[in-house]
Amino acid sequence: MVTPADIQAGLDRGEFFLEYQPIVSLADGRCTGCEALLRWRRLGRMIGPGEFIPVAEESALGGLLTYFAIETAARELGPWLAERPQLFMSINVPPALLGRGGIAYAAQKTGYYRVLREQLILEITERGIPDSMGMAEMQAAARNGVRFALDDVTLDSANLAILSRCTFHVIKIDRQRVAEIDGARPLPEWLAGLSALLSATDLQVIAEGVETPAQEQVLRAAGIPLAQGSLYSRPLAARALQAFQAWNGDAPADAGTAPLAGPG
Repeated sequence: MVTPADIQAGLDRGEFFLEYQPIVSLADGRCTGCEALLRWRRLGRMIGPGEFIPVAEESALGGLLTYFAIETAARELGPWLAERPQLFMSINVPPALLGRGGIAYAAQKTGYYRVLREQLILEITERGIPDSMGMAEMQAAARNGVRFALDDVTLDSANLAILSRCTFHVIKIDRQRVAEIDGARPLPEWLAGLSALLSATDLQVIAEGVETPAQEQVLRAAGIPLAQGSLYSRPLAARALQAFQAWNGDAPADAGTAPLAGPG
């Protein structure tokens, strides 16, 4: 069982690192961005996020891991992203970081507000929905160009209530919902609910966990613009992500409008 002391020791020993999951356009297959994923290799064994993230989020370590992820992503991909304003990167944010100056601190430390703020998406899960102070900080960050995504969306009543209360620009459809698209059920009921939501809002959508061409076809037909999953690529180290993006439709910095457009 992982303890907070184990996580702190892992940080001290440099055991944490990032991988990046490419996000692609369903219209043409171009890589338009990525999600930064925190990884932990301890004593030669990979520790799954489900083993350490919930533990970290119950303490100040959640903030420390997020700072580590933002700083690492800025170091590994910052200059590359700055040359490609059509791309974006998403990073998960725990509840401890919202409403207590954590976003502003991380942004100042990494230079995101100065250079990359409109290419940054901060992902929040339903269990991490902030209190009133957190929502105020989200609104302030959004006014400065940062976008927020609600992760693991299942389109249930709790999701819809959260979307009505908080400032979100993107929703990420949970991989379990995407897995429901199969030969026996090619058009699950949630797709109709998603279509209704999109017709009433300006939300952008990313489908997670896309594994088959059939799922891709259904999602594309439903009007979902972006996806990530094993059908396209496993999570990659920074240099491998750069190579993947170059191979899958790299475009010059002044080429057109990003598929996931920023505010305004």
